[in-house]
Amino acid sequence: MHSINHTFTEEDTSRIIEMAWEDRTPFEAIELQYGLSEAGVIALMRRSIKPSSFRLWRKRVSGRTSKHLKIRNPNISRGYCATQYKHK
Repeated sequence: MHSINHTFTEEDTSRIIEMAWEDRTPFEAIELQYGLSEAGVIALMRRSIKPSSFRLWRKRVSGRTSKHLKIRNPNISRGYCATQYKHK
């Protein structure tokens, strides 16, 4: 498990930020992949993005059911929109 103070590579940090912004990616998926709890994601976001971006993100994800598996609609079975990733 990674602690809140763990140092991630630039690539890992970028991916965690991307996952945190995605509506359909639950915090549990980030924890499973990177060992970073919701509190850890919040701390990483706070120190990695601009304060205004952090406030916008927190407002966006606060209370969002799709970010928490336990309160997520059971009909949502994937972590991203089917059209999000275009394969060539």
